Amino acid sequence: MGGFDQSSLDEAVAKVLNRWPAVGLVVGVVRRGTSPLFSVHGSANIAKQAPVTPDTVFRVGSITKTFTAVALMQLWEQGLVDLDRPVNDYLRAYQLVPADQSWRPATLRDLLTHTAGVPEWLHPTRMVRSRWFGETVPLGHQPPTLSEFYRGELRLAAEPGSVWAYTDHGFATIGQVVEDVTGMPLHQYLTEHVFEPLAMSDSDLLRAERLQPRLATGYTLTRSGPKPLTDRQGITAAAGALYSTPRDLARYVTALVTGGAGDQGVVLQPETLSLMFAPHYQPDPRIPGMGLAFWRGQLDGHPVVEHQGVVPGFNSQIIIAPEDDVGVLAITNGSHAAGSWLLGQMQHVLATLIDAGDVGLPTDAPQRPARWAELCGWYHPCAQRTDVMAWSLMGGGVQVRLSRGRLVLRTLSPLPPPWRSLELHPDQDPDVFHVDLTSYGIGPARVVFSRDPSGSVAAVHFDGLLLSAQKRHARGRTTVTR
Repeated sequence: MGGFDQSSLDEAVAKVLNRWPAVGLVVGVVRRGTSPLFSVHGSANIAKQAPVTPDTVFRVGSITKTFTAVALMQLWEQGLVDLDRPVNDYLRAYQLVPADQSWRPATLRDLLTHTAGVPEWLHPTRMVRSRWFGETVPLGHQPPTLSEFYRGELRLAAEPGSVWAYTDHGFATIGQVVEDVTGMPLHQYLTEHVFEPLAMSDSDLLRAERLQPRLATGYTLTRSGPKPLTDRQGITAAAGALYSTPRDLARYVTALVTGGAGDQGVVLQPETLSLMFAPHYQPDPRIPGMGLAFWRGQLDGHPVVEHQGVVPGFNSQIIIAPEDDVGVLAITNGSHAAGSWLLGQMQHVLATLIDAGDVGLPTDAPQRPARWAELCGWYHPCAQRTDVMAWSLMGGGVQVRLSRGRLVLRTLSPLPPPWRSLELHPDQDPDVFHVDLTSYGIGPARVVFSRDPSGSVAAVHFDGLLLSAQKRHARGRTTVTR
């Protein structure tokens, strides 16, 4: 790690851009006790010939969720909220309403782990018409309050704790809890209690006038070249509305790797950050799962936590190795499939920093044809009906079968055929396999089969995506392990 310098970072980023072109890209490296390194490339605005710099303002999308979680955990440190009490005990603007009165109440911990049963989509036709995901309004229009948008109640789509589903509305609700408990608008609370202690003067939940002269334009890559996208503003601001710069984001990552301390104050205690990085949802004990707002993983035995952000025209990523005091951040304002490759490529950068081995497909585990019959069959997605990610990736189901003497997994998915049929490469654990996603810039990913108390194969789980599918003959739900 000590030999990684500016030239090392520039060389690593050049390799990334050689394969994954981007209109603009910034990659930053943060290490305890040293100044951050930045490698910057490309344009913030093509028409204005404005280059990307560490002080360019980007939309960082769902990384916002981690800031909202930090705000809630500050209230938890003060004893103002309990993670395991019903959310409705704290909400004043609206209530979470179960579809079935026998369901248990949703808790703040459920919201922080995307297991509260909150739907992903409320008005899908509006999203299709706007060509954006998420509930949005045009710039310049006053967004409705969440109380107005939900009309006083947000109906749950599944029983809390029964299924994982990534959703903006859950973290919008966490933001509403912060507002209702503190009596402050969330943007003001974040400014005073998170941005200012971390000296993040160029960050805001609002599209502030002071930031607009340095705001990058988001692009999509078309057949005729980069095309600027029309920006919109989200209704669920606490889930994805943050504007920030690479330099400010590096200050945030520094606080995450140094126990919560910033240049001008402390945002969280080290024990609280450790709690956030610990597992709070695991579909199977062999999958790292989710912490509080953060995805968990590992690189060659090194624990890591991460979160990405996606806004049309922008992709962002932070990934941290807490035990190694190192973090990596990246932001682009126009690249194809960056939602896939940005994490994978930043994992490679982080692996170099922490001296982790190159994680490839295992080659020392034997094939076990005698066990294949019990794995083969159809698996039904464990997903809310509004869970777009689950249904787009798994479609009508997952099939494990033999093809040309190899065990493969395929999905009835609308996505392109290469994603739909993947060879399962064995692991030392006979119920764990690896699939090769290097063509998507991701690298190998684990597929884990779980068993019921009788020993029969019950479900298949996808590490990283946190998606699960239940074998057709199995009964009951996927277990939520806390």
